[in-house]
Amino acid sequence: MTPEHLPPINPSPWYAFRYSAAEGGNLTVHVRYLGARHRYAPKWRGRGDPSALSIVVANDASSVSITLPPGEGVISGQPLLTSAHYDNVLSQLTKSGGGSRIVIGQSHDSRPIEAVRLGSTDAPRLVVLLGRQHPPEVSGAFAMDAFSLKIAELVRNGSINGKEFQFLVVPLLNPDGVARGHWRGNLGGTDLNRDWGTFKQPETRAVHDWLASLPLHVRPVLMLDFHSTNRNLFYVQGDEANAQGKAFLAAWLGGKENAFAGYPFKIEPRDANPGSGTTKNWFSAKYGIPAYTYEVGDNSDPSAVRAAAEALAQNLIPSLVMPLKE
Repeated sequence: MTPEHLPPINPSPWYAFRYSAAEGGNLTVHVRYLGARHRYAPKWRGRGDPSALSIVVANDASSVSITLPPGEGVISGQPLLTSAHYDNVLSQLTKSGGGSRIVIGQSHDSRPIEAVRLGSTDAPRLVVLLGRQHPPEVSGAFAMDAFSLKIAELVRNGSINGKEFQFLVVPLLNPDGVARGHWRGNLGGTDLNRDWGTFKQPETRAVHDWLASLPLHVRPVLMLDFHSTNRNLFYVQGDEANAQGKAFLAAWLGGKENAFAGYPFKIEPRDANPGSGTTKNWFSAKYGIPAYTYEVGDNSDPSAVRAAAEALAQNLIPSLVMPLKE
């Protein structure tokens, strides 16, 4: 198994395959990674005896051997959240939040970059939620689903003032990479989370151009970019954060590192690395706003991920409008 382009940045060796195995024999698949080490434990779904599934990872993590139960099934490194999943999520957001479903651009492969806009289009404060820049990072996608659906509920029931705040929710920014099973990049051979600022790729350019088309009175006030890594954490602004940004961080995440059952997290302040091209750094530099990377552990419990995301969504706007302390 090889990445879709070299050299990979933080390689994420994602895989998926269907199989059919007759009774009475053992079927073992050996997966050898080129340019990477084993990261994602195989997930199985299908017909057969799950107790027959056996997984052996090489000592140097350069390969994994998977012995499969007789029958038919699918093995994947992470749960498969395809375009059908996102069609359902976008429909739910539109229905539960009373929002509008829009197309903001197209990928290299002419797939639509779809979004939902919640709140009034005249609301002056815009919150941007982005997801799935990196195809295998499914635990982050679970968090974004729960987070954005809770936001939609709060807008619909009036807990969030839709005349004051609006939201752009883009849950699938790299549809080509997801459809093709890429490890990290888009069809243009680029890590999208290194393209912000240059905007050479149509997916990042779609967000940039949509933002540039906004009327002058509408301004981004917060950006969250959902990802996955080996643990739960938030990459936030460091010393470069302004007073309002520091107040928001303290109100929203401060002291909550162990507040959610089964979902401890770390806060990692990082100043922008000029030229890095990350979403976090571009939004922070362009708008002077809190711009965080919301990282979810690869193996975090899905129910804990969902509960924490809902709780954090519940407290988002109250933290964002919190007045500065004297």
